[in-house]
Amino acid sequence: MKNLIPILITALALQLSGCATTTNSSLSGVSRTQFMLMPAAKIDQMSAQAYAKTLAKAKKAATLNIDKALYKRVNTISQRLIAQVNIFRPDAAKWAWEVNVEKNDQLNAYCMPGGKIMVYSGLVEKIKATDDELAAVIGHEIAHALREHGRERMSQAYLQEFGLRALSAFVGGGIAGTATMQGANLGSQLFFALPNGREQERESDRIGLELAARAGYNPDAAVTLWQKMSANNNGAPPEFLSTHPANDNRIADLKALSPKVRPLYLAAKRRQAQPQ
Repeated sequence: MKNLIPILITALALQLSGCATTTNSSLSGVSRTQFMLMPAAKIDQMSAQAYAKTLAKAKKAATLNIDKALYKRVNTISQRLIAQVNIFRPDAAKWAWEVNVEKNDQLNAYCMPGGKIMVYSGLVEKIKATDDELAAVIGHEIAHALREHGRERMSQAYLQEFGLRALSAFVGGGIAGTATMQGANLGSQLFFALPNGREQERESDRIGLELAARAGYNPDAAVTLWQKMSANNNGAPPEFLSTHPANDNRIADLKALSPKVRPLYLAAKRRQAQPQ
């Protein structure tokens, strides 16, 4: 019983410190309380290492940013989106953002914790994505990073994998031995290995739509994007949509939110049209 008390106290402390929402309230209406026990700095470090490894592999294979025109296009769209992230969380404006394009036939893109963006060329080439549609994809992925869905998934998975005592030690920096190695390996792989939950995908749809509108991209493009991606794969969801197929409910949610964020889009277009 004496040994159990410290664990229970630790559990309560972790629970209280680990429940928070990562983004400010906005038109998107996303305000869910999240389970965050893993330290953000450690998650960002793991993600940066994994991203660097991915870049090194792509460079070796001569598939990184080889289409200069496509890279410029993706980077321009990404930078306009990044310029709006402070609306959702001011600290994100200071992240070490990176944008890259890999020559890859997959219909896919991602943004790792800390702002590490990757877009696969297949996403553009196979569906002939417009700038507005690309903004919908990249905005969706940036929203995952803003909401720290990767950190949330890792917190849940680490607790399930190693238990409360190991998690407490990891948070405090005291975990050692085999568990340390296993934890580091787990952390570097979880971003890719664990799919986002449906609620996380819904949140990213909504924040991504608002983010794109604030950057001056047509919010209606989100609907046409999901329709084109699904149709390209003969009606079955491609890898990008594997955990969140473009079903009627999702399309309806996007259509319902689009009129609410349209004034943001129109205001952004007016600002962009003004002489500099």
